[in-house]
Amino acid sequence: MSIKHTFKAQVNWTINEGGSTSNPRTFSRNHEVLIANKTSALQVSAAKPFRGDDALYNPEDLLLSALVSCHMMSYLYVCAQHNIEVLSYTDSAEGDLEVVANGSGSFKCVRLKPVVTIKDSDQKDLALRLHAKANALCFIANSCNFPISHEATIVVE
Repeated sequence: MSIKHTFKAQVNWTINEGGSTSNPRTFSRNHEVLIANKTSALQVSAAKPFRGDDALYNPEDLLLSALVSCHMMSYLYVCAQHNIEVLSYTDSAEGDLEVVANGSGSFKCVRLKPVVTIKDSDQKDLALRLHAKANALCFIANSCNFPISHEATIVVE
């Protein structure tokens, strides 16, 4: 049995006054994304190398943030299943995007670098191994077509 959930997003973009999309180098990439049932819009642009506003989120940022967030929640879930008390969790993830000559591109890999603080030193090895189980459960990781590595550190407090 499977359960289907539908998520909805809306994008709004308008050409700047006097602007034109006839030249791909000149029009603004700034837009807003509205997520169903959320109160505030995300202000989004292209990444700076693609003529976007570096002060705004870009789709690549959002993909990476979705991945690290989903992995963390999946990890906390499997730790709870194994009675591991997690005291803190941070991750400084990196993803490599490769653009080819025709302008298309894709992520080639993502490296998650979680630092997890747990309470019980006897659970350190299990806490480290559970990153693989969390990755197998992570909805976003299961939707990606590139390798995701985990360079995890477990700290005992």
